[in-house]
Amino acid sequence: MDIEKQKEIIKTQDGLSNTLGMEFLSTPEEDTLMARMKVNGLNRQPFGFLSGGASLALAENVAGVGSMALCPDRISVGINVSGSHLKAVMEGDVVTAYAKLQFKGRTLHEWQVDIRNRKGELISTVHVTNYVISQRKK
Repeated sequence: MDIEKQKEIIKTQDGLSNTLGMEFLSTPEEDTLMARMKVNGLNRQPFGFLSGGASLALAENVAGVGSMALCPDRISVGINVSGSHLKAVMEGDVVTAYAKLQFKGRTLHEWQVDIRNRKGELISTVHVTNYVISQRKK
């Protein structure tokens, strides 16, 4: 999925994806995209592990970017995010979220997001539902 336009929009905005250090990546498949995030002091627990909330935020953000790329004249908002954290990741590691579109309806998009550590081990699996709506007129 080509997300270059969405990446340019994100770069110009203050927001959680920039605060947590997310980097979004295009993929050759039309129904997938990826994002990377280094585990650091901005997204870890006091114990040095990646925060589960940061993992969920990564998944919701990558799915949101995917929905925006699929419907560039509309906006998407996450309405349901649920995940399981399977393995801890220490500060200094890098996690990669691989998002795959499961369903594309007129107003709902379903995404499956698997997050892996640098070794390729599955650390979280997240399901995201986005509601896709028209932009409000200003």
